[in-house]
Amino acid sequence: MSQTTVAALTGEAGDQSGSPAGNTPAGGRRARRRGHERGRPLWMLLPGGILMLLIIVVPLLVAVLMSTLDLDQYTLQSWLQAPFIGLQNYVEAVTSSSLLRSVGISVSFALIAAVVTMPIGLAAALATQNRFRGRALVRSLFLIPYVLPAFVVGTLWRTMLQPGGVVDSTLGALGAHPGLWLNGPLSYWSLIIVQIWTSWPFFYLLVLAGLQGVDHEVHEAAAIDGATWWIKLRYVILPYLRGPILLALIIAFLHNINAFTLPFVLFGVPAPADVDVLPVLTYVTSFQSFRFGLSAAMAICSLILIAIPLFVYLRAVKLDSGEEEKR
Repeated sequence: MSQTTVAALTGEAGDQSGSPAGNTPAGGRRARRRGHERGRPLWMLLPGGILMLLIIVVPLLVAVLMSTLDLDQYTLQSWLQAPFIGLQNYVEAVTSSSLLRSVGISVSFALIAAVVTMPIGLAAALATQNRFRGRALVRSLFLIPYVLPAFVVGTLWRTMLQPGGVVDSTLGALGAHPGLWLNGPLSYWSLIIVQIWTSWPFFYLLVLAGLQGVDHEVHEAAAIDGATWWIKLRYVILPYLRGPILLALIIAFLHNINAFTLPFVLFGVPAPADVDVLPVLTYVTSFQSFRFGLSAAMAICSLILIAIPLFVYLRAVKLDSGEEEKR
């Protein structure tokens, strides 16, 4: 028997005896290659991580630092040498300013607008789900309020709601004279109405996308069983749309809380007390009162307010994913 044959048989015996493949040069190369491939995704995340650090983390740390300084128009030029006052800006924001009132206005306005737009968007999506003549045109018209810039929407509605405008003339012809829309208690409901008009197509888009995921066989089974449209909507369609609707509610709520351009253009500054939302209050405190440290503290409070519903949503999604994996 040749030495080559003996070596081959010896190698097979060594492999069958359970010796690790990593002991051979080829096995070592394969192990190093697998380790390199496992580490490769981390290198791919590095550019995005650096960008996130520069765009999000660094400005956030600067805002936190500014909120602990007595920063105004006199100390802004050398803001790093501004007096350090710790949490005094936060205490003043909560106790002496109108921050808590603005938080209440922003939360209630955002919640009402998001909840009201949900059934409107759902109804519009259900109405345009099936094919009919002119469906593409109707879908395009539905998107007009959403694609218009907020500055244009605010200017348009400010013109319509001013005294003697289109709204007052129309209501006057019907015998109704509600009063001023852009000042006083009605300004709050004017802001909600305009926000609903401009944001309901967002719900429409998300619900329409969710309807595409409903299995066609489920519709056929419901039709064979003789289900009415209400039973079909409640027990067939809405369970499929729970995720898109919840996501739309969270995004709309966060977007409404952060709304600045629409109330700024619609009411101007200083805004009426009934529509003094948190972004407008922060802007006025910073660029009209020149209390930059106090406005930074308000901005941090706004960030905390936004993080609460976002954390609740992410927690709910995580729990749902865990339940599905267990099943």
